[in-house]
Parts: sequence; structure tokens; C-alpha cells
Amino acid sequence: MSTNSPVRVVIADDHPMFRFGLRAALTSHDGIEVVGEAEDGNALLALVEDTRPDVVLTDLAMPHLDGTAAIRRLQDGHPGTGILVLTMHEDDEALVGALRAGARGYLLKGADRTEIARAVLAVASGSAVYGEAVAGRISAFFTQPQRRYAAQVFPELTDREREVLELVAEGDSNHAIARRLFLAEKTVRNHVSAIMNKLGAASRAAVVARARDAGLPGPRNGGRERE
Repeated sequence: MSTNSPVRVVIADDHPMFRFGLRAALTSHDGIEVVGEAEDGNALLALVEDTRPDVVLTDLAMPHLDGTAAIRRLQDGHPGTGILVLTMHEDDEALVGALRAGARGYLLKGADRTEIARAVLAVASGSAVYGEAVAGRISAFFTQPQRRYAAQVFPELTDREREVLELVAEGDSNHAIARRLFLAEKTVRNHVSAIMNKLGAASRAAVVARARDAGLPGPRNGGRERE
């Protein structure tokens, strides 16, 4: 991006009137150009491919492909594109999931046009930017024990199931989990099945994806999850 060129932005949100207002707010800034709009995650991916923007400004709750999944795909295909989330979702799971997927900024809807424009320019320059409330949540996440966080984002699981989930997310096999937790391997299999049922996950890989999206550590040493 040339220093004399405006920051090229794509907007993604499933509410047309919100996109209209956001476009108006951004285009009133001399240093920003809105080059396209998308109403869902799939449309966003196609639009970025066509327009190659500097910044993607996206909501998280969108049909067909949600914002977090779209962010992850954009990071794989367009790692140089800055991604700024603008959403109503202020829960820890949504926040940490988006940041782990690759978002460089996170604002809550209700931010004024000046704050949004500054955030777009900051993300375009390579900086990370968060609203005040969001920054507090990030600080809390990194200072609280991981197990307490897991209990918050997966309240439907028992304490033991959360222990198993954390080890599954790290890539441990059922045999390894059984040894670490001093359980029978059959008991671990039962816990894994219960976790899949409660999280609505069709496979072990889907369980790992849910855990990763929620902010739990992924497989150690880049390893793949094992049965």
C-alpha cells in the first residue's frame, strides 16, 4: 500500500442498513476507500479474492460461513490483509476465537465513527487495536488460570471432561490421556464421546476445532490430534 493511497477496505455484515451506515462513516475519511461489501462469509472470501483490500472489517455472526471461520481462511489465503472485527459479541469465546483465527483488531458495535476509522488505519499499518472493554477482557484472559477459562466457555462439561478436552486439544491420544490422568482407556473414550455429544461435534477433529476457536492451546509442537 502506497503511503499516498487510501486504505482500501471491504465491509462484511449481514445487515444492509448497518453496512450502509458504516460505508458512509468510513468514506467520510479522506484516507479510507470502501471497495466492496459482503453479506456473509462466503461472499466475503470471494470479494477479498477479487478486490485484494488492505483491511477487512467484519462482523462475526453471519450466515453460511461465520466471521471467525472466514477470518481463518483469509489468513491462510491472504495473510497480509489486516482484519478488524466489529461486532456485538463481547463474550470471551467469540473474542479469543477471532483473535486466534487471525483478527488484528476487535471493536464492539457502538464504537463511534472516529474510533472505527482510527482502528482501520491502525490495522492497515500493522498495529493491533482493541476497544477499551475488549482490552480488559484480553487482559483477564491471559491472567486467569486456563482451567477457570475452560469452565466459562464450556459450562456444559464436567470438570473431568474439561480436563480430557484440554488434552485432546493438545493432540494427545486416548492412551496418552489415560496415562496422564490415571484413567482406564475405556473411560477416556467414554469421556471423549460425551464431549462430542455435548459440543455437537461429529468428530475428534471437530472437538479440537471448537477448543481452538474458544482459545484453548492447540496441538503441542504443531502435532496433529490423534485418536
